[in-house]
Amino acid sequence: MSKLDEKVEHYIAASEELGLGLSENLIAKVTTGLGPSIYQQDAETVSCSDSAELDTVKKNFLGNKLGVDADDATLDAAIKKVCETMGISNRHKYRALFYALLVKEFGKESVYG
Repeated sequence: MSKLDEKVEHYIAASEELGLGLSENLIAKVTTGLGPSIYQQDAETVSCSDSAELDTVKKNFLGNKLGVDADDATLDAAIKKVCETMGISNRHKYRALFYALLVKEFGKESVYG
């Protein structure tokens, strides 16, 4: 099993444990799209308490990658919802799962089609 496959399996298990309702296919595609960042401990997770990081998620992922055209309040609300869904006290908000939830939230699965 490759390192990528191991990460995908780990994220699928974490998704099931949290009851996120994400498809294995979407998790695999988002994980692959993240490239080498999933192997770096700091980059692998999202910190909901770091406003600079959340702004980067909003600009680079939602805006550039997904092409979501919505006002800041809508984007911020979606990010906050994902933070809450993954659990405020959860210290392992894996970026792959975080992004997959945002993909679902905005109905942008076709980006990973």
